[in-house]
Amino acid sequence: MMSIREELQELWDIYVTAYRDGDAAGCAAVFTPDAELHSPYAPPARGRAAIEALHGVWTQHATPDKTLAIMEAGTSGHLAWSLAAYSEGEATGNGTSLSVFERHADGGGWLIRMCSLNSTDPGQ
Repeated sequence: MMSIREELQELWDIYVTAYRDGDAAGCAAVFTPDAELHSPYAPPARGRAAIEALHGVWTQHATPDKTLAIMEAGTSGHLAWSLAAYSEGEATGNGTSLSVFERHADGGGWLIRMCSLNSTDPGQ
């Protein structure tokens, strides 16, 4: 059985692959329909359609340098959380992502319900 950290990293890996491929719909697919994404790089995006539109802009010049690795994770019932480090090279920089996940209604895998990106680079 996988740990919660491994389960959530698997979801982040799907996201990173979609991001690197410039697939905005693939990026948005790992979020719940009513998810929120907060970021220093853009106004808040609320709902999967807005998250997809935002990723349409972000992934236009996607590079293979994007990484996202969980540093800490936990779970309680149908909710989970992760603190992950992200990096995207010099253009975007580095930071952390604090996210809350919700288990699929069918009891299957996880989707991101709330994500807050936090830049560790000055000026962001």
